[in-house]
Amino acid sequence: MKISLIQTALAWEDAAANRAAFTEKINAINEVVDLVVLPEMFATGFTMNPSAVAETMDGESVQWMVQTAVSKGCAITGSLVIEEDDKYYNRLLFVLPDGEIKTYNKRHLFSFAGEDKHYTAGTEKLIVDYKGWKICPLVCYDLRFPVFARNTEGYDLLLYVANWPQIRTFAWDSLLKARAIENLAYTIGVNRVGQDANGHAYSGHSQVLDALGAYIVEPQETDGVFTIELSKQMLEETRAKFAFLNDRDSFTLQY
Repeated sequence: MKISLIQTALAWEDAAANRAAFTEKINAINEVVDLVVLPEMFATGFTMNPSAVAETMDGESVQWMVQTAVSKGCAITGSLVIEEDDKYYNRLLFVLPDGEIKTYNKRHLFSFAGEDKHYTAGTEKLIVDYKGWKICPLVCYDLRFPVFARNTEGYDLLLYVANWPQIRTFAWDSLLKARAIENLAYTIGVNRVGQDANGHAYSGHSQVLDALGAYIVEPQETDGVFTIELSKQMLEETRAKFAFLNDRDSFTLQY
């Protein structure tokens, strides 16, 4: 599977500007890819002002994702501020090339920044079946909670979209490596760069790790598009040789 990671600065609470910037970057991808990954809240930045920026599932950013996926013939994923039933969600959308939309509402809301006071937490984990791959997409703060991410479904790729601040980059790098190793899965983290309106700096460090925690794409610190091809055969060979998932614990999550 060929995947493009887009790491860039975000215009604060300006969805039109962000859509235009991502359109330019996506159109500049010259090779055929299967999946394009955008950061968390890619249309607005990590805002605690959802009433000012929230869109519906019929909104322009959702339609942009669908149109982009269909026109490029690839899947696209990232999270948006979505209003539904008088509630706000930090919702990840995984849009397939035929325009079908899969959704995941961020489970772990970042209480340190008050996200839990403005948004409603999700409860259901999403596993996307796409081109023979099982993909588990999660959002930013979810990275700190290994139980929810535990590979009980036999997924192949664990994917995090984020607005993870520079001051905690060490945790980002360390936890992504841990999630790859413990789940014996390819693991991708896509973060933003630049500075937001609250003065928080972001150093990116978007990266790709193999199922043993080794870098395929080392942490990146510049604005750019980074494309990598993952091998399902290599993953299967690794799991056959190191069948660690066979010894995992059984458990039931309670909410």
